[in-house]
Amino acid sequence: QVQLVESGGESVQGGGSLRLSCSAFRFTISSLCMAWFRQAPGKEREGVATIYNGGGGTDYADSVKGRSTISLDIVKNTMYLQMNNLKPEDTAIYYCAAGGGGYCDVYRRDFSFWGQGTQVTVSS
Repeated sequence: QVQLVESGGESVQGGGSLRLSCSAFRFTISSLCMAWFRQAPGKEREGVATIYNGGGGTDYADSVKGRSTISLDIVKNTMYLQMNNLKPEDTAIYYCAAGGGGYCDVYRRDFSFWGQGTQVTVSS
């Protein structure tokens, strides 16, 4: 029953903020590569942000750099993505993912565990 469960997706106005959550069950996240991905209609999945080394390392896609923050709560075994100044182009289904050792940046795609996704919709 290994699971990743996302929550926090909403419909918001441009310029607004959201905090997405990814709760992990039956495994711990502290030693893993954790990532947020998103997929918009008609587009390929893209890496948004990654976090590793227990939160000591992070990587961000250029499209969200400077207005997004990825973080871990080790005690709660939960990963977060805080997104500010949201734009219509942020509209997508957001997925969390977890994988083992190796490189951990926004170009990595081979993750062992995936969540079901949470919908983010940003209007003008």
